[in-house]
Amino acid sequence: MLCTHNVTGSIPVTSIKNIFFMQVLYTKDKNRRHIYKRLEKKRLILNYIKSNLNLDYTIRNIAFFKLRKISLLSSVSKIKNRCVLSNRARAVYKKFRLSRIFFKKYALRGLIMGAKKASW
Repeated sequence: MLCTHNVTGSIPVTSIKNIFFMQVLYTKDKNRRHIYKRLEKKRLILNYIKSNLNLDYTIRNIAFFKLRKISLLSSVSKIKNRCVLSNRARAVYKKFRLSRIFFKKYALRGLIMGAKKASW
């Protein structure tokens, strides 16, 4: 049970849990990127062999089964674009690697080159 009173200068328990959870998400994404980088060439080669109709059926079938054994975490679709500052996964601008919240904050302060508030 969370305590209802707040001691001055203390960090609430819920925010500590949230910070820990975000670190877990960050390490998961980092591991997925590492696995993808390690198995990318192998996956591309096996996909090419599998889809090449000039090769024998048995060779293509072996490539298909080897491709199925590769971890699903090595797929590019499992990688999330995350904000560099907040580790937020939704509404992240690829070009700046910032979430919409931090992008707006820094753009209004003039810290992002070429970004300004639109007015018409």
